[in-house]
Amino acid sequence: MYRHDQAANLPRPASKRRLIKRRELIVDDWRYAEEDPLGRERALILPFARWRQERERWWLWDGRLGVRLGPTDPVAELEHDFLRVALVAIEFGDLGESRSYNQAQLLRKQYRFTGELRAIGKIQPEQLPFLARCGFDAFELQDHSLEEALAALDDFTRAYQPAVDNSLHLQRRAV
Repeated sequence: MYRHDQAANLPRPASKRRLIKRRELIVDDWRYAEEDPLGRERALILPFARWRQERERWWLWDGRLGVRLGPTDPVAELEHDFLRVALVAIEFGDLGESRSYNQAQLLRKQYRFTGELRAIGKIQPEQLPFLARCGFDAFELQDHSLEEALAALDDFTRAYQPAVDNSLHLQRRAV
């Protein structure tokens, strides 16, 4: 039987949830399965365990579909689902959690996922530039000002390392 113990981590009621997507503030039109179990809103994000268990059922569903990954969920199991999955939401459990950064890079670089890649959970505004460099293009913050977080995306204008996000120009250090 499907069991999901992270429903308490959902940030706001679905009808009022706002987020940053592609450097703009938007009202979210996606719903988590806990908010809309039957998918009536036509854009549904399923927990990975439920996607794995009910994959056949949801593959045939005619709405937009997303999957929410926890830090220990295996990204490789989604490799053949990207024709169906339009959004992957990756959950950050703790501030020191780095596996979610790795999951994002794997999705973008190795598996060439081109859909929305959303960071959710315990993320801080100052993390957004680094999250964007790993390939995230949407950010759902729980307890922070979205305006402050949006401004944080412009904190860095130069990068010394290549990354998934090519929006920053690489600059060589003077020798």
